[in-house]
Amino acid sequence: MFFHPMDFVILIAFGISIWAQFKVKSSFNQWSAVPASGGLTGAEVARQILDKNNLYNVPVEVVHGRLSDHYDPMARTIRLSEDVYFGRSIASVSVAAHEVGHAIQHDTSYGFLTLRHRIFPMVNLASGAAPLLLLGGFLLQAFSLIGIGILLFSIAVAFQLITLPVEYNASSRAKTLMLAEGIIHDTDRKGVNKVLGAAALTYLAATLISVLELVKYILIFFQGQTEEE
Repeated sequence: MFFHPMDFVILIAFGISIWAQFKVKSSFNQWSAVPASGGLTGAEVARQILDKNNLYNVPVEVVHGRLSDHYDPMARTIRLSEDVYFGRSIASVSVAAHEVGHAIQHDTSYGFLTLRHRIFPMVNLASGAAPLLLLGGFLLQAFSLIGIGILLFSIAVAFQLITLPVEYNASSRAKTLMLAEGIIHDTDRKGVNKVLGAAALTYLAATLISVLELVKYILIFFQGQTEEE
């Protein structure tokens, strides 16, 4: 119940996740010291790209916290950390453009983003209930509870899988838009790829962990069913 051969694989995935988080911080720190060719701040980059795409109604706000940058789809607002908002580095403009990529996805009804928004309410419920049902099912050896827990956990995993193309697409849009607007030049590409690539790796690692955990629960479920027979 508590130890399973899959746990060793999951442990490796956790190691990858920790390494990915380290890469995000180290890449951001490294390229925060390198000015972007365009000389604009992250806030100016975000505003310029938004206006170019007729998103005048999407505000750009500054928020506290390091690497706390995000696009809020409910408020249709881009929120950038102080380092990104005021920074003129390759790291700052890359992160700002990435968040703008999400705003453009929202405006153009990008399929994966729309799907993610639609299942989000279910994910909140599933994420809270699944661990309780799985724990209760394992403790009581109640495979019906485990089955329901697996089903709910699958919804949370599906959400993470859908998030991957959303994040990669936002980064791809960011690179294309910055080049088109002259915000970065060819000499900046390496840094942009490093910053956005490291960020994408964290989502990939988190998804890998969740998928492996789901596989583990499914294997335990079917193993238990077989033993009952």
